[in-house]
Amino acid sequence: MSFSKQVKREIIAAELPQKCCARAAAYAAACFSASYGPGGLCLTTEMSAVAQYLKKVFARAGIQGRVYAKGAEQSRMYEFTVAEPQQVKRMLEMFFFNAGSPCLRLKKELFCCEKCVSAFAAGAFLCGGTITDPQKEYNLEFLSARHLMLDDFSALLTARGFVPRTILRKGSGVLYFKASEQIEDMLTFMGAQSAALEIMNLKVYKDFRNKANRLTNCETANIGKTASASAQTLYAIQLLRRRGALAALPEALQQAAAVREAYPTEPLKELAAHFPYPISKSGLSHRIKKLEALAAELEETSHDS
Repeated sequence: MSFSKQVKREIIAAELPQKCCARAAAYAAACFSASYGPGGLCLTTEMSAVAQYLKKVFARAGIQGRVYAKGAEQSRMYEFTVAEPQQVKRMLEMFFFNAGSPCLRLKKELFCCEKCVSAFAAGAFLCGGTITDPQKEYNLEFLSARHLMLDDFSALLTARGFVPRTILRKGSGVLYFKASEQIEDMLTFMGAQSAALEIMNLKVYKDFRNKANRLTNCETANIGKTASASAQTLYAIQLLRRRGALAALPEALQQAAAVREAYPTEPLKELAAHFPYPISKSGLSHRIKKLEALAAELEETSHDS
C-alpha cells in the first residue's frame, strides 16, 4: 500500500466529531470533485473505502448518494454520485451554491467550528490530495482545476499557521507543502497522527543513521529504539505547542522540551549534559514522560469532545 493510501485510510478510520464537521467534509468532496453543480455531483476514486466514506459523510449531512464500481477488477474505479433531483437540490442549498457565479468560491459560513476546517482539509485530501513516500522525498499536495477555490483554501490554511504554496501544472492548480514540519502538522490537522509520527520517526532515524556513518565506533543496534522514543517526544512537544499548553507548563518541563528539540538525536544520558545545571538521566526521563502524558491527555480530550 502506498503512503498516500495509508494516510487516507487513517483519515477514514477517524470519526467526525459533529454533524457540522460531516457537512464540511462533504463540502470538500463537492469542491474537489470532477463535476459539481445543478447537474449533481460526481467524484471518481481508485479506493472503494473513500467512495463508501463519502456516501456515509453525505448521509450524515442529510444528502443521499450512491457508489458505483466501474471497470475490470485489475483497474477498477469507484464513483460516488449525487444525482437524484431532490438530493441535488438539497445539496446545492446546503452548500450555498450560486449558479450565477462563474467560479466556485469557499463559503465561510459552512465552517461552524475549528474542527470543521480540519474536516474540510481531510475531505479535500481524500478527494484531491496525495503525499509522496517520505523515504523518497517530502511532498504533500492538493490538486484542483478550480483556481479561486484553491486560493480560498490556501487562505484558510494560512490563517491557521500553515505556509502553503501554489503553482499551475498542466492547467490545474496545485497547493503543496515541501517542508517536513509543515507536512507533519498538516497530517495531524487532518487526523492522520500516526502518519505524522511515522515521518518524525523516519527523520530522527535518518539523523541517527548519518551520525552512525560518520562515527565508526557508533553502536547502531540501539538507533531504531532511541529514534522512535525521540520522535514520540517531539510529537508530544509539537502537540502541546499547537494547543497553547506548552507555555503554561512549569519551567522545568518547558526547559526539557526546549533541550529535546535542540538535540533531537541525543540519548537521555548525553541530553542531560546540555542542561545549565546537573540533572540525572532518571530525572530527565521523568520530565520527558510527563510531557508525553500531558500531550496524550490533550489528544484524548480532543477525540472525546
